Amino acid sequence: MPTTKKEVIAWLKENADQRGIDHWKKRPQVLKTVGIGLTRLRKYAKQIGRDHALAQSLWKSDIYEAKVLALLVDDPKKITREQAESQVDGGLNSGYLAHVFASCDATLAKTPFAFELAKDWVQSKDAMRRRCGYALLYELSKKNPKGMDDDYLLERIRHIRETIHDEEKWVRESMNTALMGIGKRNALLNAAAIEAAEAIGPVDIDYGDDNDCQPLDVLKHLRSDYLQKKLFGTAK
Repeated sequence: MPTTKKEVIAWLKENADQRGIDHWKKRPQVLKTVGIGLTRLRKYAKQIGRDHALAQSLWKSDIYEAKVLALLVDDPKKITREQAESQVDGGLNSGYLAHVFASCDATLAKTPFAFELAKDWVQSKDAMRRRCGYALLYELSKKNPKGMDDDYLLERIRHIRETIHDEEKWVRESMNTALMGIGKRNALLNAAAIEAAEAIGPVDIDYGDDNDCQPLDVLKHLRSDYLQKKLFGTAK
């Protein structure tokens, strides 16, 4: 039986977490919150299943967690490019909306146009689109979309190497993650990504008062014994 927006909102309010609400209040936010964490929202989204109509309805809510659920339950077969562009323009700056939208097993990365979108967005003048574009590249680095060959990815590695330190901090974070994902695909890209990461050095990302967050150590991941053995047959 399909779940309605009214039922979802009722569930969110019944399961509100005051600790999460208090944490939300520490930073200026446009949206309301019920304080429920992403892990719990993911579990609830799996119970709901794919529902494009519900996703569109929830996206219009002024409750942060309802928007997160909208991204989690949407149907990748029914999402359009126009919808994706509209969601970026509609604001992804609150909480983890951008993260859920374009990375972390994002629904958007499962659409048939995801690679074309990523290619366009990484070259956009809009910082949010660049952030989401590189996040999509990370997700797509685990797959083999048509057109995403080594030549294209080597060019992205070069661009990341040359521009990452001049970017806005969340774009830097997204580039860093994409570099790691690309470098895990094969031996050629691994060597190129390691060389780039060495040249880049530490990537400065200020997470503010969230002391649990630290910039991703790309070299550590790319040089791991497991990955080196997988790509080269032996650990380097």
